Amino acid sequence: MKQEVTLRQSLTLVQVVALGLAWMTPMIYFSVFGIAYDASKGMITEAYSLSIVAIFFTAYSYSIMAKIFPGSGSSYTYVKKSMHPIPGFTVGWAILLDYLFSPIIACLTFGIYLHAQFPAIPSYVWIILLNIILAVVNIAGIKFSASLSKLFVLFQIIFIALFCGYLFKGLSGVDNMVVPFTHMDASLPTLLAGASLICFSFLGFDTVSTLSEETINAKKTIPRAIMLIILIASILYITTSVLIQMRFPHLAFDNLDSAGFELMKLAGGATLGAIFTTVLIFAIFTQGLTSVTSVSRLMYVLGRDSILPKKFFGALHPKFRTPVNNIVLVTIISLLALVISLDMAVKFVSFGALTSFAFVNLSVIIECYIKRKQRSFKQTFQYLVFPLIGASFIVWLITLLDVQALTLGCVWLVVGVAYYLYRTRTSREARESTTNSIFPATAAMETEFK
Repeated sequence: MKQEVTLRQSLTLVQVVALGLAWMTPMIYFSVFGIAYDASKGMITEAYSLSIVAIFFTAYSYSIMAKIFPGSGSSYTYVKKSMHPIPGFTVGWAILLDYLFSPIIACLTFGIYLHAQFPAIPSYVWIILLNIILAVVNIAGIKFSASLSKLFVLFQIIFIALFCGYLFKGLSGVDNMVVPFTHMDASLPTLLAGASLICFSFLGFDTVSTLSEETINAKKTIPRAIMLIILIASILYITTSVLIQMRFPHLAFDNLDSAGFELMKLAGGATLGAIFTTVLIFAIFTQGLTSVTSVSRLMYVLGRDSILPKKFFGALHPKFRTPVNNIVLVTIISLLALVISLDMAVKFVSFGALTSFAFVNLSVIIECYIKRKQRSFKQTFQYLVFPLIGASFIVWLITLLDVQALTLGCVWLVVGVAYYLYRTRTSREARESTTNSIFPATAAMETEFK
């Protein structure tokens, strides 16, 4: 009998956290700094604090569902098992949009930054090169990817600590220092607007739920990893924000998109700016690496469940025990980075992630509070109040997306539902045809009876 090939269960808590942080990319703090600073009117610490409180509830919902359903399908599995296969597929299709376009964003930004550093080499060369490297590393196995991610995430944390050291050193020369939360110059709506943008700095904590079947003791490890990722990111972002506000009470940037680089030069001159660019390139690489890992696992689960063609998407390489077909397909799709704009790719990611977040919060209420009737005073907060707060905030964020993002996202969902209905109908007809061919007399009697 041919032995079934399964995913290799080898990831530890540290490795899972490293992969989650690599996808999240702590350096994204500086990529969105200018936009977030402008939107919050300089109240960056206060805006980050609000976003952390808001995103905590969704992270908590993910940790609950990861404990109940420790499979690699992430939100697709949670919603399918707690609600129904149709909303489960819809959420899986939405998060697929997020996961498919994340490697595209990584390749696109990698090409932009390296072309800026080496103008003689076209950006498409860097995009193609990164695509090939990401495919090879992912095919080699999840453990190798985790080891690389851990190393490059460590680089990012060390750099952020170095940057904070520069800020702290410069505090002695600051006159009229402003301590965050003591001078609230911005209104609550302004802070909420800043927080809505900043929430995207936390996207990625959910991707570790796609690694459940490759994680040792996933029921405990994945929920812990999710909360640890949020905690580590929160400490990094809040510490950095407090020191920036104290060191530079008033900031103005020539270009909001490059505000992070301008901030580096203000704090540490050209040397820190050069180090910043180098670390950012490493960060983009690891984000691309973990993005390919996540989407290939989600596609594998959809294939294994016969939502996508099982023979192709549900196959694992017998030696590497990785979904090689999916990795190669994602690599080909990621070549869209050669033609698509960064703005368009970000819109796809945002819609997919937020749709998934909203449904995961609702799945906690349905599974725990309604189905399992866990309704004690404490459980009411855990399984009703907290998920409702999380869902409400996420729905509000969805309403803040522009018309184009909402339109593109809805078109993607309509195409997905149409495909699901076609796939379901085809499968049903195939089963009926098989039954009729095996039991023709029974089929004839059923027809006569009808």
